[in-house]
Amino acid sequence: METASIASLLKSYSLPLLLFSLALFYQLFVIPSAFPPSHYDVLGIERYSSIEEVTEAYERLSSKWNSGVEVPATSDFIKIRYAFELLRNPLWKRDYDQFGIDEQLHVIEKVKGQYIGESFVEVDLPLLNSSGSTDNAFNVLTSEDFQATIGNSEAWLVQVYSSGSNRCNLFSNNWKRIAALLVGVGSTAMVELGDIRLSTYLAERKSTGQPFFRNGLPMLVAFPQDCRSSDCLVRYQGDLSVDAVSDWFATTILGLPRILYYSKESLGQDFIAKSGHHKIKVICFSKTGERAAPFLRQAARDYWAYASFAFVLWREEESSFWWNMLEVESAPAIVFLKDPGVKPMVYHGSINNSEFLNIVEKNKQHELPQLRSITSMELGCDARGYSRAGYDTTTWYCVVLAGRPSLELNKMRETMRRVQVILSNDDKPNAADSVHFLDLRPATDALKEKRLTFTWLDGETQKGYCFFYLHSENSYETCGPRRDPNDVPQLFIVRYKRNSTEADIKVERKPRTIWDTLQDNDVDPASQLVARYNDSGDIPQVIKWVSQIIKDGDSRDLPFFEKVRPSQRNRMKPSKQDQLPPSMTDAEPKDAYQMPLSDSDSE
Repeated sequence: METASIASLLKSYSLPLLLFSLALFYQLFVIPSAFPPSHYDVLGIERYSSIEEVTEAYERLSSKWNSGVEVPATSDFIKIRYAFELLRNPLWKRDYDQFGIDEQLHVIEKVKGQYIGESFVEVDLPLLNSSGSTDNAFNVLTSEDFQATIGNSEAWLVQVYSSGSNRCNLFSNNWKRIAALLVGVGSTAMVELGDIRLSTYLAERKSTGQPFFRNGLPMLVAFPQDCRSSDCLVRYQGDLSVDAVSDWFATTILGLPRILYYSKESLGQDFIAKSGHHKIKVICFSKTGERAAPFLRQAARDYWAYASFAFVLWREEESSFWWNMLEVESAPAIVFLKDPGVKPMVYHGSINNSEFLNIVEKNKQHELPQLRSITSMELGCDARGYSRAGYDTTTWYCVVLAGRPSLELNKMRETMRRVQVILSNDDKPNAADSVHFLDLRPATDALKEKRLTFTWLDGETQKGYCFFYLHSENSYETCGPRRDPNDVPQLFIVRYKRNSTEADIKVERKPRTIWDTLQDNDVDPASQLVARYNDSGDIPQVIKWVSQIIKDGDSRDLPFFEKVRPSQRNRMKPSKQDQLPPSMTDAEPKDAYQMPLSDSDSE
């Protein structure tokens, strides 16, 4: 009976005893084998021992070898010697203790392979070479200035490095080139691993809580704009080449567009033909085929409303083709293609960031710029803005050529460009011999004073603007989608006038519905009088007409008109004839009227 009771008791506890035995075996044998011994274990000392203790441990082992008491296996000697050399170097020991960095570990297996079957005394010492570990740091960031520096309006690329790292030393030249490429688009900084607090903040963490760097050093961390915490930082895991790093930062962190390469066969049909009529074409020629630098890509983003960008790989066998087409002699070169028929602007040689931005800013407009919602203020062709002459100017003019893209429009654009050139000359122009010079003075003076602007309007893409200004039964020949083969460009001039005593007057009207209360009822601060040109396309006639309009507009005391900007849904509705204000040149004109400029267009 007693025997049966003991057997029953053992049976009931057999499963817990088995599980306890397995757990004990796992703790004593499995877990330790999963973690390789540290270099401290190889020397037989505790982890994080001092350099003095490391030296003492190695000397104890060395004395046994020298006295012949022990003869170590060559492989064991290599491990011990490696641990000694690593842990007696202050920088290497610091990196190993804090972050587990051991970037020369491959040396052990390499040396083992060299001395198979040989005695340990044959091994050449030292195993590790620290001659390549030099400090090439610049723009070093510390914990004290981290919060004040990171997280502003700029994006940052930070390199975590160690002064004792051979890999960081080899990467230093690439880092200098990367930093130079990012000037103007982002900021760069370096964090030395000795700044334990900041380095730990930037590192990843293992399940045990120990900080580590997944791919070792150097480690690159990006902080996007307005990022101030580790929640939004982005760690780079790719190749450390200049192209790979700069492209990753420009694309992933800054969101900059890529600039594609085109061949001589595809440039015309895939780039020039498909870019908007209103955009300048910027073509960069490269000898190497390198990816566009970040500052070029930033310019492509910042000037997207004005220009389209492309790259072409320069080939010597195609040099004659590019010379005949764009007058490009060699690479590197940058070409600006503007209005149809206008000679390309070519810049040869390498240029830096600021030089390139100055060139783009100078050439971002066509010779005859396009009037669009994004350019109306800059051109001085907006009743809500001011003239190009400044805030003190009360009367100014905008000559607008409207029409759908066509051969007829291109011819008229060329005519208007020649008109600009003639009026820009100080001397009497040959092209306008039939016009007395005194008749040109109002226009030439207004152009010099920046009170006169010449521009053109895409009647198809910007039909809203076009219908606002051209109110007649023939407007569809110029504005809106093409309905028939007939395209008739039309020329008109807008006079803007600000009245300092009446500019602050607000027009109030009682809302009819709840939707009226949501609409913008502010009046334009400047009045607009519009006069259409109905004569021939001869340059002398156009110049005489423009000059006469400006003369009358400056000398006559015309009424000051202000109107509420129409809502989007009724902007294309023509004004009634009895609402048209008087013209600047005629007593009762049929083609002159006041119309506020739209605040948007479809492009």
